[in-house]
Amino acid sequence: MLTFIFYFFIAIVVVQLSYYLGVFGKFAFIKPQNITPKRIPVSVIVCAKNEEENVKKYIPLLAEQNYPDFEIVLIDDASSDETLEVFEEFEQQYPNVRLVKVKNNEAFWGNKKYALTLGIKASKKEYLLFTDANCYPTSKEWITSMTSQFTMNKTIVLGYGGYEKIERSLLNKIIRFETVFTAVQYFSWTKLGFPYMGVGRNLAYKKEEFFNVNGFIEHIQVRSGDDDLFINQAANKNNTTIAYTPESFTYSKPKETYKEWFQQKRRRVSTTQYYKSFDKIQLGLFFISQLFFFILVILLLAFQFQWIAVLAILATRYTVAWTVIGFSAGKLKENDLKIWFPIVEIALIFTQINIFITNIFSKPVYWK
Repeated sequence: MLTFIFYFFIAIVVVQLSYYLGVFGKFAFIKPQNITPKRIPVSVIVCAKNEEENVKKYIPLLAEQNYPDFEIVLIDDASSDETLEVFEEFEQQYPNVRLVKVKNNEAFWGNKKYALTLGIKASKKEYLLFTDANCYPTSKEWITSMTSQFTMNKTIVLGYGGYEKIERSLLNKIIRFETVFTAVQYFSWTKLGFPYMGVGRNLAYKKEEFFNVNGFIEHIQVRSGDDDLFINQAANKNNTTIAYTPESFTYSKPKETYKEWFQQKRRRVSTTQYYKSFDKIQLGLFFISQLFFFILVILLLAFQFQWIAVLAILATRYTVAWTVIGFSAGKLKENDLKIWFPIVEIALIFTQINIFITNIFSKPVYWK
């Protein structure tokens, strides 16, 4: 029996190494990205619901972007605070701000996709660049950097949306590492020709891509997924690329309690059931291989079965994984996360198991 477990362990490690070297290595070892500025017309779209304080701070940063032809479409999704009033002030202050006021619709009550659809239809530019109301760009060249990756064929650009660093916070390291690793996954699969998701904190596409798939209509009943489900549906190897220059990044404040972050992750995970079959399989296979890797290591070492070989395989796996994660984190300017890889990896595995079990028995809370 232990012999079978040992060979099963080897197979699991082969799967892990295939992912880290064959898939994630596509981003980890990629060359620095060149920026060729373009002058294409862009609508920056921000949808907000009860984000009064955030929009006061971050919308001016969007208005100050160094780009020749852009408008900012501010969507107030029936806020109950002063968000709409702040947006109206911006509309008066900045000539390139367009305001969309969304009233609650009985058929689409509290549905962010409905609000975004109205904003997209109201936009006047050919290309759309999305970020969230609680996000801000790292530089005045954000629009330039994201749009520089558009070509005649590449009409969807996936960007990186990170989280601010909080000193001496393990939760912050876990949140940021999970965000980095998610980006490594969707960047790498995109480079392989299998784009499957993006994040609404930093995402761009040509407006025609939205209408080619009838917008969000196929998953309008799913309360989340205005970013990842749309990309899963609309993106393919021919029309999708990535932007990973530091100037293209956005950042936002991370959750400060485990409970808040856990609820956020529950919403994200709940949408994966609507992904294409291949995407669900590749994500599921990687997670299962991670889980079994740790279970089998503990089991084999507990019985001291081929323990020298097990330790050698363990060291090989960590050397490869740590190298790939290290290079990837460096590209995303998250260098401080490298040394935390072994700890946060285990924390994330247990969190994913907890999310899976919790989502079976209750539904996550969505945009209200």
